[in-house]
Parts: sequence; structure tokens; C-alpha cells
Amino acid sequence: MPTAPDHTFLATTADRLAALPAVEAVALGGSRALGAERPDSDWDLAVYYRGAFDPADLRAVGWEGEVCETGAWGGGVFNSGAWLTIEGRRVDVHYRDLAVVEHERAEAEQGRFRVEPLMFHLAGIPTYLLVAELAINQVLRGELPRPGAYPPALRVTAPAHWHGMAAAGLAYAKAGHAPKNAVTQVAGAIALAATQSAHAVLGGARGVGHERQGAAGAGGTPGGGHARAEPPGRSGRAHPGRHRRGDAPRPGRARRHRRVNCTRVGWTVSGRIARPSTVSCSP
Repeated sequence: MPTAPDHTFLATTADRLAALPAVEAVALGGSRALGAERPDSDWDLAVYYRGAFDPADLRAVGWEGEVCETGAWGGGVFNSGAWLTIEGRRVDVHYRDLAVVEHERAEAEQGRFRVEPLMFHLAGIPTYLLVAELAINQVLRGELPRPGAYPPALRVTAPAHWHGMAAAGLAYAKAGHAPKNAVTQVAGAIALAATQSAHAVLGGARGVGHERQGAAGAGGTPGGGHARAEPPGRSGRAHPGRHRRGDAPRPGRARRHRRVNCTRVGWTVSGRIARPSTVSCSP
């Protein structure tokens, strides 16, 4: 059972993480950064490092749990991390390479992104996840760039990609699986298309990091800039009752969707997994 108050635990843990070699910033993410946590929610912390980060340094702190090597959670932008128990609390530590974060932020500004496979995520994760994290996470130690307005180019390309993939998957299920009464394949295609459609709606409105988190990019510091460490509870909190321009429509409000024509889908094959690599879309 936890013994110290949450704010004391968080401050102490952030100090220990910030002291690790190569770490330049520590941030609080997930439901606790949004103010949407439950009493049993875990703690999501990210260490932003530059250069060579050695998980052995985290392991040497002595916290109970599993510390993974860099790249162990899929080898993409999600990188890797650790599952720990600290002072009676479940804590996930995520590794974030600042060079990768800066690259993906620049790509997102131009409307470019990739979708990477990740275990437990049905549709995979878009690489602009890293930008969404910068927008919503609470910086506890150090300094991180804070995105300004949600990239206009991404507001076009993200829905085009996700809608295109959903439509293609459903069309194939209708033409190829349904006539054969392949119920499992049809059900899977519907589930995948539903998840992709959610990405499309949120990606066009304010951005989404991953399937379990309808996160945003539009709520950052006006004009961009940097977010500095602030006391817990004062930075990055969501305002559930506030409706701003660009938000997803509230119940009862209809939004007219733009028709998008996807003209080409390229596929890359890694092992036995085929995944989309390129989609050329026009509004």
C-alpha cells in the first residue's frame, strides 16, 4: 500500500528519473496528466533522453519490476520502457529519444506520418503519437518543446489515411469474406475499421495518440515554445466542460465530412506481416 502522499511520491520519483545519465526531461502522461484517472490508475512517466540511454542505469535504482532494453517494445517510436512498482504504486516508465521526437514533430508539421504495429493496439499507432504526448503531458523536470496549433497539414492527411484504410478493409471484407460466410474475418475487419475511423475523426479534429487515448495537439502553448516543469496539477490539465473550435462535435451536432479519394496503397512485408506503407490521397 502507498505510504507517502501522491505529490511527494511523484516529486521523489521524478527526481530519481531526472538524475539518470542522458535524461533531459521527465513528464507525466496518461490519464493522470489529463486529470481523468481512477483511484486504481497506474502512473505513466516518460524519460526524454538525448544520445545513449542505458536501461542498466534505471535498473540500478533498485525499484521492483521489469526494465526493458531500448527498442524492446516494437522498435519504433514507442521505443520501450519499464513496468515498475514504486512505493506501492504501479508505474510505467516510457523511453523517449529526443532525436526521434524532434524528427516526428517536424514530419507531423508537414502532414507526414507512419503507422507502426504495436502489441495491444488493433490499428497500430501513428508516429504523431509523440507530438500528442508533448501537447498533453505534464513536464515534471527539465524542459520540452510544446506544440502550438494542431498542424493543418496533418488535419488533412491523417483523416485521409485512416478513412482510406477503413474503407479498403471493409470493401475487401464485403467482396472477399462475406460471400464465403467467413464470419471471423468479417468481424475482424469491422473492428479494425471502427478503430481506424475513430483515428480519422480524432486525427482531423485535434489529433489522437493511440486507441485508448483521445489526446490532442491543439491545446498547446499558443505559438509553440517550450513547456517547463510545473507542480503537479497545474500543467496540461484537460477541461472536460469546455468546447473549443476544432473539437469533436458534441452529441446532437452533425459535422459534414469531406470525401477523400485514395488512389494508391503501397504495402511492405516484414516476415509474415503485410502493412500499409504509403497512401496517396486527395480531398
